[in-house]
Amino acid sequence: MEVARVDGRTLNQLRPLTCSRNVLNRAHGSARWSQGDTIVLAAVYGPKAGTRKDENPEKASVEVIWKPKSGLIGKEERECEMILRRTLQSICLRTVNPNTTTSIILQVINDDGSLLPCAINAATAALVDAGIPLKHLAVAIACGIEERGSVLLDPTKLEEQKMDAFSCLVFPNSVLSILPEASPQVEGEKTEHGIITSVNRGVMSVDSYLQCLERGRSASSKISDFLRRSLQSRVPNDS
Repeated sequence: MEVARVDGRTLNQLRPLTCSRNVLNRAHGSARWSQGDTIVLAAVYGPKAGTRKDENPEKASVEVIWKPKSGLIGKEERECEMILRRTLQSICLRTVNPNTTTSIILQVINDDGSLLPCAINAATAALVDAGIPLKHLAVAIACGIEERGSVLLDPTKLEEQKMDAFSCLVFPNSVLSILPEASPQVEGEKTEHGIITSVNRGVMSVDSYLQCLERGRSASSKISDFLRRSLQSRVPNDS
Protein backbone atom coordinates (compact mmCIF):
# COMPACT_ATOMS: atom_id res chain seq x y z
CA MET A 1 0.00 0.00 0.00
CA GLU A 2 1.37 3.41 -1.00
CA VAL A 3 2.14 5.91 1.72
CA ALA A 4 0.02 9.05 1.48
CA ARG A 5 1.82 12.36 0.99
CA VAL A 6 1.47 15.50 3.11
CA ASP A 7 -1.48 16.69 1.01
CA GLY A 8 -3.13 13.26 1.20
CA ARG A 9 -2.32 12.12 -2.34
CA THR A 10 -0.84 8.77 -3.29
CA LEU A 11 2.52 8.65 -5.07
CA ASN A 12 0.85 8.39 -8.50
CA GLN A 13 -1.92 10.92 -7.90
CA LEU A 14 -2.02 14.29 -9.68
CA ARG A 15 -3.25 17.50 -8.15
CA PRO A 16 -6.58 18.92 -9.42
CA LEU A 17 -6.27 20.39 -12.94
CA THR A 18 -8.07 23.44 -14.29
CA CYS A 19 -7.81 25.15 -17.67
CA SER A 20 -9.47 28.35 -18.86
CA ARG A 21 -9.03 29.68 -22.39
CA ASN A 22 -9.56 33.06 -24.06
CA VAL A 23 -8.93 34.86 -20.77
CA LEU A 24 -7.09 37.87 -22.28
CA ASN A 25 -8.90 40.18 -24.69
CA ARG A 26 -5.91 41.62 -26.56
CA ALA A 27 -3.98 38.39 -27.07
CA HIS A 28 -4.55 36.24 -30.16
CA GLY A 29 -4.82 33.26 -27.83
CA SER A 30 -4.56 32.73 -24.08
CA ALA A 31 -4.97 30.11 -21.38
CA ARG A 32 -4.79 29.87 -17.61
CA TRP A 33 -3.57 26.49 -16.39
CA SER A 34 -3.39 25.33 -12.79
CA GLN A 35 -2.13 22.17 -11.13
CA GLY A 36 -3.10 22.47 -7.51
CA ASP A 37 -1.77 25.84 -6.33
CA THR A 38 0.70 26.19 -9.23
CA ILE A 39 -0.83 28.61 -11.74
CA VAL A 40 0.52 29.93 -15.05
CA LEU A 41 -1.09 32.36 -17.50
CA ALA A 42 -0.02 32.01 -21.16
CA ALA A 43 -0.62 34.55 -23.92
CA VAL A 44 0.07 34.09 -27.65
CA TYR A 45 0.68 36.98 -30.07
CA GLY A 46 1.09 36.39 -33.78
CA PRO A 47 2.07 35.12 -36.20
CA LYS A 48 3.62 38.48 -37.06
CA ALA A 49 5.82 39.23 -40.08
CA GLY A 50 9.54 38.52 -39.81
CA THR A 51 11.61 35.90 -38.02
CA ARG A 52 14.09 36.06 -35.20
CA LYS A 53 17.73 36.66 -35.96
CA ASP A 54 19.64 33.62 -37.22
CA GLU A 55 16.32 31.86 -37.96
CA ASN A 56 15.40 30.24 -41.26
CA PRO A 57 12.97 32.64 -43.05
CA GLU A 58 11.42 29.65 -44.81
CA LYS A 59 10.01 28.51 -41.48
CA ALA A 60 8.00 30.17 -38.73
CA SER A 61 9.87 31.24 -35.60
CA VAL A 62 8.76 30.81 -31.99
CA GLU A 63 9.65 33.30 -29.25
CA VAL A 64 9.10 32.60 -25.54
CA ILE A 65 9.12 35.25 -22.81
CA TRP A 66 9.05 34.14 -19.17
CA LYS A 67 7.72 36.51 -16.52
CA PRO A 68 8.29 35.44 -12.90
CA LYS A 69 5.76 36.17 -10.17
CA SER A 70 8.11 38.79 -8.73
CA GLY A 71 11.63 40.08 -9.22
CA LEU A 72 13.86 40.04 -12.28
CA ILE A 73 14.37 37.16 -14.67
CA GLY A 74 17.49 35.11 -13.89
CA LYS A 75 19.46 32.12 -15.13
CA GLU A 76 16.78 29.60 -14.15
CA GLU A 77 14.07 31.56 -15.97
CA ARG A 78 16.25 31.85 -19.08
CA GLU A 79 16.69 28.10 -19.04
CA CYS A 80 12.91 27.66 -18.83
CA GLU A 81 12.52 29.97 -21.83
CA MET A 82 14.96 27.86 -23.84
CA ILE A 83 13.27 24.57 -22.91
CA LEU A 84 9.83 25.96 -23.69
CA ARG A 85 10.96 27.41 -27.01
CA ARG A 86 12.52 24.15 -28.19
CA THR A 87 9.54 22.12 -27.01
CA LEU A 88 6.93 24.37 -28.61
CA GLN A 89 8.91 24.69 -31.85
CA SER A 90 8.86 20.92 -32.15
CA ILE A 91 5.05 20.74 -32.05
CA CYS A 92 4.32 23.72 -34.34
CA LEU A 93 3.86 23.27 -38.10
CA ARG A 94 6.52 25.84 -38.90
CA THR A 95 6.21 25.56 -42.69
CA VAL A 96 2.59 26.80 -42.71
CA ASN A 97 3.42 30.45 -41.94
CA PRO A 98 7.04 30.96 -43.11
CA ASN A 99 8.96 34.14 -42.24
CA THR A 100 6.75 34.90 -39.25
CA THR A 101 7.23 34.91 -35.49
CA THR A 102 4.77 33.75 -32.85
CA SER A 103 5.41 35.13 -29.36
CA ILE A 104 4.36 33.20 -26.26
CA ILE A 105 4.42 35.01 -22.92
CA LEU A 106 4.27 32.96 -19.71
CA GLN A 107 3.26 34.80 -16.54
CA VAL A 108 3.79 32.88 -13.31
CA ILE A 109 0.82 33.55 -11.03
CA ASN A 110 1.86 31.15 -8.26
CA ASP A 111 4.56 28.50 -7.89
CA ASP A 112 3.81 25.52 -5.65
CA GLY A 113 5.99 23.03 -7.51
CA SER A 114 6.08 21.42 -10.98
CA LEU A 115 6.19 24.91 -12.49
CA LEU A 116 7.84 24.07 -15.83
CA PRO A 117 5.32 21.32 -16.75
CA CYS A 118 2.48 23.63 -15.77
CA ALA A 119 3.89 26.35 -18.06
CA ILE A 120 4.23 23.92 -20.99
CA ASN A 121 0.63 22.75 -20.58
CA ALA A 122 -0.56 26.38 -20.39
CA ALA A 123 1.40 27.33 -23.52
CA THR A 124 -0.01 24.38 -25.47
CA ALA A 125 -3.58 25.34 -24.60
CA ALA A 126 -2.88 28.98 -25.54
CA LEU A 127 -1.44 27.96 -28.93
CA VAL A 128 -4.61 26.00 -29.67
CA ASP A 129 -6.71 28.97 -28.55
CA ALA A 130 -4.77 31.20 -31.00
CA GLY A 131 -5.35 28.76 -33.86
CA ILE A 132 -1.64 28.09 -34.41
CA PRO A 133 -1.23 24.96 -36.59
CA LEU A 134 0.22 22.12 -34.49
CA LYS A 135 1.48 18.65 -35.35
CA HIS A 136 0.14 17.39 -32.02
CA LEU A 137 -0.36 18.52 -28.43
CA ALA A 138 2.43 18.56 -25.85
CA VAL A 139 1.57 17.12 -22.43
CA ALA A 140 4.00 17.74 -19.56
CA ILE A 141 4.37 16.05 -16.18
CA ALA A 142 6.91 16.24 -13.36
CA CYS A 143 8.35 13.24 -11.52
CA GLY A 144 10.56 13.32 -8.46
CA ILE A 145 12.74 10.77 -6.68
CA GLU A 146 12.54 10.99 -2.91
CA GLU A 147 15.27 9.82 -0.55
CA ARG A 148 13.68 6.36 -0.17
CA GLY A 149 13.77 5.92 -3.95
CA SER A 150 10.03 6.26 -4.50
CA VAL A 151 8.77 8.13 -7.59
CA LEU A 152 6.34 10.98 -6.88
CA LEU A 153 4.16 12.46 -9.62
CA ASP A 154 3.38 16.18 -9.79
CA PRO A 155 5.42 17.16 -6.69
CA THR A 156 4.66 20.29 -4.69
CA LYS A 157 7.27 22.94 -3.89
CA LEU A 158 7.90 21.44 -0.45
CA GLU A 159 8.34 17.97 -1.93
CA GLU A 160 10.76 19.28 -4.59
CA GLN A 161 12.99 20.77 -1.89
CA LYS A 162 13.39 17.34 -0.26
CA MET A 163 14.00 15.35 -3.46
CA ASP A 164 17.24 13.75 -4.60
CA ALA A 165 16.32 14.16 -8.28
CA PHE A 166 13.63 15.74 -10.40
CA SER A 167 12.50 15.13 -13.97
CA CYS A 168 10.23 17.14 -16.29
CA LEU A 169 8.87 14.93 -19.08
CA VAL A 170 6.93 16.11 -22.14
CA PHE A 171 4.98 13.57 -24.18
CA PRO A 172 2.95 13.94 -27.39
CA ASN A 173 -0.77 13.27 -27.05
CA SER A 174 -0.29 10.78 -29.91
CA VAL A 175 2.95 8.79 -30.05
CA LEU A 176 2.47 8.00 -33.73
CA SER A 177 2.60 11.72 -34.52
CA ILE A 178 6.31 11.94 -33.68
CA LEU A 179 7.42 8.76 -35.42
CA PRO A 180 8.79 9.22 -38.97
CA GLU A 181 6.96 7.29 -41.66
CA ALA A 182 8.25 3.76 -42.15
CA SER A 183 10.69 4.24 -39.27
CA PRO A 184 12.03 0.96 -37.94
CA GLN A 185 11.22 0.22 -34.33
CA VAL A 186 14.23 -0.30 -32.12
CA GLU A 187 14.27 -3.83 -30.83
CA GLY A 188 13.10 -3.99 -27.25
CA GLU A 189 11.94 -0.37 -27.24
CA LYS A 190 8.24 0.16 -26.63
CA THR A 191 6.47 2.57 -28.98
CA GLU A 192 4.72 4.27 -26.09
CA HIS A 193 8.10 5.56 -24.86
CA GLY A 194 7.96 8.31 -27.52
CA ILE A 195 8.93 11.56 -25.78
CA ILE A 196 9.38 15.19 -26.84
CA THR A 197 11.45 16.67 -24.00
CA SER A 198 13.22 15.35 -20.92
CA VAL A 199 14.80 17.72 -18.38
CA ASN A 200 16.53 16.16 -15.38
CA ARG A 201 18.05 17.67 -12.24
CA GLY A 202 19.95 15.80 -9.58
CA VAL A 203 21.27 12.25 -9.77
CA MET A 204 19.08 9.23 -10.45
CA SER A 205 19.74 5.67 -11.55
CA VAL A 206 18.76 4.33 -14.97
CA ASP A 207 16.07 2.19 -13.32
CA SER A 208 14.64 5.22 -11.52
CA TYR A 209 14.56 7.20 -14.76
CA LEU A 210 12.80 4.38 -16.60
CA GLN A 211 10.30 4.22 -13.76
CA CYS A 212 9.72 7.98 -14.16
CA LEU A 213 9.13 7.43 -17.88
CA GLU A 214 6.63 4.67 -17.23
CA ARG A 215 4.65 6.58 -14.61
CA GLY A 216 4.96 9.85 -16.52
CA ARG A 217 3.57 8.29 -19.68
CA SER A 218 0.62 6.84 -17.75
CA ALA A 219 -0.12 10.19 -16.10
CA SER A 220 0.29 12.10 -19.38
CA SER A 221 -2.63 10.18 -20.88
CA LYS A 222 -4.86 11.50 -18.08
CA ILE A 223 -3.62 15.07 -18.61
CA SER A 224 -4.08 14.65 -22.37
CA ASP A 225 -7.70 13.56 -21.89
CA PHE A 226 -8.31 16.56 -19.62
CA LEU A 227 -6.65 18.95 -22.11
CA ARG A 228 -8.69 17.63 -25.01
CA ARG A 229 -11.93 17.99 -23.03
CA SER A 230 -10.93 21.57 -22.17
CA LEU A 231 -10.37 22.33 -25.87
CA GLN A 232 -13.49 20.52 -27.04
CA SER A 233 -15.89 23.44 -26.81
CA ARG A 234 -14.06 25.61 -29.34
CA VAL A 235 -12.16 22.98 -31.31
CA PRO A 236 -14.61 20.06 -31.77
CA ASN A 237 -12.49 18.43 -34.48
CA ASP A 238 -9.12 18.80 -32.79
CA SER A 239 -6.60 16.27 -34.09
